Amino acid sequence: MEIERRFLIDKLPDNLKDYPFRQITQGYLNTFPAIRVRKDNDKYYMTYKGNALPGSLAVEEYNLLLNKESYDHLLSKADGYVISKKRYLIPDQGFTIELDVFEGVHAPLIIAEVEFSSDEEASLYQPPSWLGRELTGQKGYSNSYLSRHTRPLSSD
Repeated sequence: MEIERRFLIDKLPDNLKDYPFRQITQGYLNTFPAIRVRKDNDKYYMTYKGNALPGSLAVEEYNLLLNKESYDHLLSKADGYVISKKRYLIPDQGFTIELDVFEGVHAPLIIAEVEFSSDEEASLYQPPSWLGRELTGQKGYSNSYLSRHTRPLSSD
């Protein structure tokens, strides 16, 4: 299960270079349910993401470790755009803000995610002021949506 809140970022933190980051490249074989292949630095995965559970932020998620050859083969079958981003890991209140700085056709989009172990933890979290508008539950900002479009579908 994955429980997360997501935020749109307008301005990067000044000290971003002080935090570690991972280079992520991913493509989608299917968007509903989401089946993606991902390269995360030098590790490779296939992930299944189901629907949000009723009345919860929790989403089914299963990961399968792949080798590079399997990843390359599956990525060549991906539909739409391959997503490329740098993911910075920023500690905050005992959690980790995963700050995704999108590259390529999705630049200059920046989205932050914070994962939690329970819905209660997620609801009690007070985001720092530099985290912008909350995007939690907005499908038009999901990576699966972005795999088919160059810009998010804003609900504004």
